[in-house]
Amino acid sequence: MTVPAAEPTGVDEADLDTPVSQAGWSLREVLDRLECVRGRRSRVSLLSGGLTNRNYRVTTDDADLVVRISPPDDSPLAIDRIAEHANSQIAAGTGVGAAVVEFLPGEGIMAVAYIPGRTLTEDDVRSGVHVEAIAEACRRLHAGPRFVNDFDMFQVQARYLSIVRERGFAIPADYLDFAPAVERIRAALAANPVPTVPCNNDLLAGNMIDEAGTIRLIDYEYSGNNDPCFEIGNVWSESTLDADQLEPLVTAYYRGPRPDRVARARLLGLMSKYGWTLWAAIQHASSDIDFDFWSWGMEKYDRARQEFTRDGFDRLLDQAAGGT
Repeated sequence: MTVPAAEPTGVDEADLDTPVSQAGWSLREVLDRLECVRGRRSRVSLLSGGLTNRNYRVTTDDADLVVRISPPDDSPLAIDRIAEHANSQIAAGTGVGAAVVEFLPGEGIMAVAYIPGRTLTEDDVRSGVHVEAIAEACRRLHAGPRFVNDFDMFQVQARYLSIVRERGFAIPADYLDFAPAVERIRAALAANPVPTVPCNNDLLAGNMIDEAGTIRLIDYEYSGNNDPCFEIGNVWSESTLDADQLEPLVTAYYRGPRPDRVARARLLGLMSKYGWTLWAAIQHASSDIDFDFWSWGMEKYDRARQEFTRDGFDRLLDQAAGGT
């Protein structure tokens, strides 16, 4: 998960000796363990924007890299770093993701090629200027080789719910009131099944980079084979696009009008908000990162509640199930 990126900030000598890795390695020690950096003169800057990882831009005389250092894998939300690495390599092979340079699996440390370009903001996505380029990037990723794992937000949401129940974590008081509606969404989508494709599944604006007019997609922590309409609906949801801005994105992706896919993407965008609400609740209760996860999650939940209770909810279910 990321938040909108800002300019990199310099790393001083004291920062280089601060423990940053799962094993307590300092940043200096991490860089010394990476063959792509070891023994080379390097310039290091911290890239802001990560909610769970530390990201550094490391420039040597012959390479421009992003070194990503993940937190310990004993969190309730632990990521399968082996799958993430494999999927990152597959995404790089399509030309959509960044090239993977090196991976230290036991430490959750991965170095990828830095993509020269401008990180998108939510305003960029809302402007509509990048609709065709975003759709093209998704199509290209989705047409590539399958990922090594699957992602299903219904299953993810159920797993997150089990965690909060087992550990007694706080969730919105009326959260479970919408469980019957979730089952109705699941049934409507199952009535008109769509083949799964390799998806990023976390396309916040900050995970999209404009490289000379081509959109590149980064950060494959939550990647997996999934319904392509989840990807599109997640783009719509994460950048808080207006309701009428989803149809142009779906039309661009499918290269023509698809009312059934608009309904499907909207329902899956709703499910992304509903599921990520629990992600935020778990982070709020268990993370030592200085970030207001609760407010972040409640903003998503407020929008999910509006979707569940809107007058057109039943019509969306019918359109998604009917395939027209």
